[in-house]
Amino acid sequence: MKRVSFAEFGGPDVLRLVDAEEPHAGPRQVRIAVRAAGVNPVDWRIREGQILKAHPLELPSGLGLDASGVVDEVGQGVEGVEVGDHVFGEGSSTYAEFAVLSAWARMPEGLTFEEAAGYPSVVETALRIIREVGVQAGQTLLVSGASGGVGSAVLQIARDRGIRAIGTAGAANQDYLRGLGALATTYGEGWVERVRRLGHVDAALDLAGSGVIRELVELTGDPQKVISIADLAAPEFGVRFSGVAGSVPEALAEAVGLISRGKLRIPVEKSYTLAEAVAAHIDSQTGHTRGRRVLVI
Repeated sequence: MKRVSFAEFGGPDVLRLVDAEEPHAGPRQVRIAVRAAGVNPVDWRIREGQILKAHPLELPSGLGLDASGVVDEVGQGVEGVEVGDHVFGEGSSTYAEFAVLSAWARMPEGLTFEEAAGYPSVVETALRIIREVGVQAGQTLLVSGASGGVGSAVLQIARDRGIRAIGTAGAANQDYLRGLGALATTYGEGWVERVRRLGHVDAALDLAGSGVIRELVELTGDPQKVISIADLAAPEFGVRFSGVAGSVPEALAEAVGLISRGKLRIPVEKSYTLAEAVAAHIDSQTGHTRGRRVLVI
């Protein structure tokens, strides 16, 4: 089979499309014929060797956590899923023609494989950081870097829970944020005052790692009310860096419910082939994403 692999840490150019042995489902796992794989910022952070504590690996290594596809192997102890089922979920080395998933759910009706691949890690992260930051219904949540996949999920989950959201993004994505139920403003010079004019901030999330932790603490008045998933220097300001996933099966179940109720929809901004993984990583690292990027197999 074909898979994307890398033999050394570094920039996007270390990625190679190679021939590899097919993986097989172990106990409590399923294997899928991959139809699409999500491209997440964590993928290029792993490729660069940034977060080895959370994601230890041996080189050469495959890449990718999220995927959708058709079940073609069911491991020992697995119930409730059969060969031929259409699922989406989280596993390892999903930038490939076949991948093993350790957490999965049946795809909700109306989602394509391409769309479904963009949800698993994104929704788990969004649910986790909303919980960790402690924001409640009736309060205001500031989301810095809100137009990407996690931000898109956070804004919609916040709206469903009665949380008022303020989102920052580039000028081109202001209407997109408003369409997700947020008050929107641009980043750049003067952004703190623009946020203040939109109202008091009870909690804040840093999703872009653009060096704004100090300002988020200033706006909330408490470093315990700020969470970052993108700035490794966050602990220097007393802010928690959240990088370890919680229960992916629970997150997938909640995602299915939200999608089925019409409360969550994350658009795919751009699709790539496996051979275009380098371009996908270059684009992902530039930011300014509206929704998700995926590889289509």
